[in-house]
Amino acid sequence: MGIPSELREIFLPNKKDVFIASPAEDRRVLRTKQCTDEGVHAGFRAACVACVASAVPTLTAVRVIPWAKANLNYTAQALIISAASIAAYFITADKTILECARKNAQLEDALVHNQQ
Repeated sequence: MGIPSELREIFLPNKKDVFIASPAEDRRVLRTKQCTDEGVHAGFRAACVACVASAVPTLTAVRVIPWAKANLNYTAQALIISAASIAAYFITADKTILECARKNAQLEDALVHNQQ
């Protein structure tokens, strides 16, 4: 036995229906999404550049330097290249998102001061 769905909806209303977002809140959410998207795109570009920038010397070293030839197997090479790419992605995405958020905060402050 349980509570019929009609009664449950009466006692526990849907939270989405309770809260109505204001236009200012909608703009803030949109700017946040744009900042995140911008960070993802910048991070991906940086990861691609870092992948090439780390793959070329790593693969060259494995074929030329005797120590690297003896000690760096395929897994080690992949780890070196992917570590550089991952680090570049997260660092760039974080910096881009923070820069955009700072810009949005300044814009929000300017709008609040102009309204007063």
